[in-house]
Amino acid sequence: MLTRFRWITYPFLVLAGLALIGLALLVIVVTLAYPQLPSLEVLTDYQPKIPLRVYTADGYLIGEFGEERRALVRIQDVPDVMKQAILAAEDERFYQHSGVDTIGVLRAVYANFTSGGKQQGASTITMQVARNFFLSSEKKFSRKVYEALLAFKIERNLSKNDILQLYINQIYLGQRAYGFAAAAQSYYGKPLQDIDLAEAAMLAGLPKAPSHFNPVVNPKRAKLRQLYVLRRMRELHFIDDAQFAQAQKEDLRIKRDINEFAVKADYVAEMARQMVYERFQGETYTRGLRVVTTILKADQEAAYASLRRGVLDYDKRHGYRGASGYADIGAPEATVSDETLEEALQEEPDSDDLRAAVILAADTKQVRAYRRGGETVQISGEGLKFAQRMLDEKAPANKRLRRGALIYIQQDSKGQWQIAQLPEVEAAFVAANPVDGAIHALVGGFDFNRNKFNHVTQAWRQPGSSFKPFIYSASLEKGFTPASIIEDEPLIVSAAETGSQEWAPKNYDGKFDGPMSLRAGLAKSKNLISIRLLQSIGPQYAQDYITRFGFDPDKHPPYLTMALGSGSVTPWQQLSGYMVFANGGYRIRPYIVQQVLDDAGNILAEVQPAEAGDESLRVIDPRNAYLMDSMMHDVVRRGTATRALQLKRGDLAGKTGTTNDFVDAWFCGYQPTLVGVAWIGFDQPKKLGNGETGGVAALPIWISYMEKALKGVPETFMPKPDGLVSIMTPANGGAPGSELIYKENLPPPPPESGGPEDAPPLFYTPPLGTSG
Repeated sequence: MLTRFRWITYPFLVLAGLALIGLALLVIVVTLAYPQLPSLEVLTDYQPKIPLRVYTADGYLIGEFGEERRALVRIQDVPDVMKQAILAAEDERFYQHSGVDTIGVLRAVYANFTSGGKQQGASTITMQVARNFFLSSEKKFSRKVYEALLAFKIERNLSKNDILQLYINQIYLGQRAYGFAAAAQSYYGKPLQDIDLAEAAMLAGLPKAPSHFNPVVNPKRAKLRQLYVLRRMRELHFIDDAQFAQAQKEDLRIKRDINEFAVKADYVAEMARQMVYERFQGETYTRGLRVVTTILKADQEAAYASLRRGVLDYDKRHGYRGASGYADIGAPEATVSDETLEEALQEEPDSDDLRAAVILAADTKQVRAYRRGGETVQISGEGLKFAQRMLDEKAPANKRLRRGALIYIQQDSKGQWQIAQLPEVEAAFVAANPVDGAIHALVGGFDFNRNKFNHVTQAWRQPGSSFKPFIYSASLEKGFTPASIIEDEPLIVSAAETGSQEWAPKNYDGKFDGPMSLRAGLAKSKNLISIRLLQSIGPQYAQDYITRFGFDPDKHPPYLTMALGSGSVTPWQQLSGYMVFANGGYRIRPYIVQQVLDDAGNILAEVQPAEAGDESLRVIDPRNAYLMDSMMHDVVRRGTATRALQLKRGDLAGKTGTTNDFVDAWFCGYQPTLVGVAWIGFDQPKKLGNGETGGVAALPIWISYMEKALKGVPETFMPKPDGLVSIMTPANGGAPGSELIYKENLPPPPPESGGPEDAPPLFYTPPLGTSG
């Protein structure tokens, strides 16, 4: 019996001895290793790399720049549903254990033993914090020991909420997003505070394997992981059955482009980035700087939509160009995998609502196409109208729409798919407050991802007739008036006056209307009127005069061709120039960044804009500004911009611009509180097409923007300044009227008259010298 007892107890004694030896060794290891553990200063003084962020004036994120997408959030600002989802997915006993969950370890060991392999981990949130801040991810026993020791040390020095806050802000979640606040923006385009249960469960499932469960790359795996998190939340009684069922059925709207923001303002964000980098250099992308621009969300959205609509309308007027390329997807009867189709579209990026697709089958009545993400669409009827001729068997072989053709599709206002195309033409739009120069909207091109060249600030283009107001303004300072009569007749200009060769200029419509007033000449955009006007005041004087508006004299050689806008300007310069007319004569510099703040909200830089009304900023006589404003109102009321009358406002003014051979089209216009400049043309200058004038191609962009931006804004008009007197004007083809001129330009009264006040209203035209 005793022998049998010894045989039974002996193994237990051996195991107990080994356990004691192991425990002793563990105590020795801990005693020796614990003091060597790294300082927790990196946790207690947490200073992560926070990217540069750019915002609209009303607080909307429009850009983010940095290696890591990260947004710090305090634990009290994390919604309960997010915290519950994290605990359910990663560490349900977080608030009970002391860094290492022994119960969780035993459960994991048992699960792994019974399943025959490693299926379940036992890392707590605290251990993950230790690993993320201090250790590598290598799977060694020594690393696991250090991880456990660090977890104990962290728990001794930080509160549970502090640890959870570190975890929520530091953990990598895919798409370059570090922390749950950044992930909410990257995946859903919304603040962490606004996510719902289904979205929280999806995010909570990412830490285990961000690349494996990424909903952008692996939506099916991500869905399975989300359902697991939801089941765990229900088991832990964080949610009830009804919430579980609803969250299961919810379709998540995942952002596929990590650079997509709520407001489309990529060109603005890039301008802000460059400005900040110039000052802060290497700290720009890690210090958590916040840039507040002058952009307004509603205005920017209106500008973006208006420009794209204007460009696409122009593109449609000039016909469908055919398939953008072809992919080999096999014969019609062959089965083609989604992976093959996705690969075919890899080099065809979407452009907002223009979606790349590959044709699976096509005839003259229907097209079936696969679009990125797995959707197959059917297009027929009106949806084929634009591309109909390319469906014909007689269409060019390298452009015909057939199986494998790469195309772009777009949904119409009723949600029906139609064939579209990426435009080749480019455009720009910018709008600002003329009183202080704050830019309210800026769109530098059709698609920033396709073409990062900012046409608002970088494109030097001929302004065409949109430059005429500056010549007219110069003429008012030389004694001309809106009533001055000038001949709209053929003219031969010598080579000396053009700077190149003899020139016989024409009006854009090829017609000559004889004598007419300056007011009528500007409204009808008569080239010969502008040329004779410049000939009279002198090109050298005009070249010097336009610098008052911010134009570079070197870009406008002093020749008569300057009268037709043959020099070079940017839309930004045009904006600055037209602001002078809109604000009554003050040179106000446009600006787009109003504040730069650090991550604590301290102001590091701030613009204090000058405002119209400061007489030290006056560059033209207030009477000049008033008369030019009046004449440009006539451009809208009865001239080349009458299309703007659809806005049903009487306070709109501006000037169309069309360069020689329809290469550039402009409209620069304003209401006293808002100036806008629209341009359209090709990057490699070429003809836009017959009839593509500023009033046809550019003005619709301006109108569409102003319709939204001026909604609810009351009509306002420039007050008449002192020093103007009214004179009678001759019939000149219509009824007699009156016109305002500078008081000093009033001709002297006849000798028998008592003085200017007693003089009858007179019509007066200064001599034109050699121009006739």
